[in-house]
Amino acid sequence: MSLLIPGPWATTMLAELGATVIHIEPPGGDPLRLMMPGSYELVSRGKAALELDLKSTAGRDELSSIIATADVLVEGFRPGTADRLGFGPEETVRKNPRLIYCSINGYGSDGPTGIVLGTTSTTLPLAGYCR
Repeated sequence: MSLLIPGPWATTMLAELGATVIHIEPPGGDPLRLMMPGSYELVSRGKAALELDLKSTAGRDELSSIIATADVLVEGFRPGTADRLGFGPEETVRKNPRLIYCSINGYGSDGPTGIVLGTTSTTLPLAGYCR
């Protein structure tokens, strides 16, 4: 449930350590497939990809069944989006108490920039990668 680089990179490390990882992608697939195919292959290795429409009942039901037996969930939505879809930390951990819930976003979950979309072009300069 995370796209582009941060979440997929974190879950690639889990896959390399032996975890079974399912990359949940939106309908049409992860945009990184088209933007940077080589990068997509790099951060998607060792994973199964599954396209789900989380705005549909069927998509949410399928994700719920996956979460019920998962060990870790990594999501990269803006703060509040996972809650609105029914997959926020409280709801998912209530359904699966063993679940480790990891939320990766550009600027944290609260504060004045909490709801700002974090992208590579906005977060890398703040991290000091651009001069």
